[in-house]
Amino acid sequence: MKQQILDHILKFVDLSLKEQDEFLSILTEKHLRKKQFLISPGELVSSEFYVVKGCLQAYCIDEKGEKHIIQFAVDDWWISDFEAFFNQQPAKLYIEALEDSYLLEINKEALETLYKRIPIFERFFRIKTTNAFVSLRGRILSILQKSGKERYLEFCAIYPNIEKRVANYHIANYLGIKPESLSRIRKEML
Repeated sequence: MKQQILDHILKFVDLSLKEQDEFLSILTEKHLRKKQFLISPGELVSSEFYVVKGCLQAYCIDEKGEKHIIQFAVDDWWISDFEAFFNQQPAKLYIEALEDSYLLEINKEALETLYKRIPIFERFFRIKTTNAFVSLRGRILSILQKSGKERYLEFCAIYPNIEKRVANYHIANYLGIKPESLSRIRKEML
């Protein structure tokens, strides 16, 4: 289970065996059942999570009671309410398991200590944060500038094979379109 996160990190930075062992020592395994919440609004968020296996969704609910999916996290992805995590404020997002999921948890305090002891981890997490920012910006521009079909094609490229794991209405919600529109787009593509 922990080798997967090491393989993930080693794609971006080099670590000695001692550094790898020290990193692994701060991780906590977490198991969620389908429909179980990892984070709910109002909670303090002191950890971020690496998805070893599973599928989760991060979403908010607006004042009209409508759900808005912000992110999916599948195998080899990171998830948390990052605004709450970085700013040490109560969560605004729900993070829910869409299937049984196995995660590795990194506590913020342990992570800060790790940065001091092994500075290369600051580089790793800076790269991950930068990539997440660029991805989010791309998603915003896509919503503003692209058709539903173009957004769906981008979604399929970012989340290959997720359609077998996530309900169509969740995908439509993430894309900002109606489920009927998603069905029409798929039929046109056949």
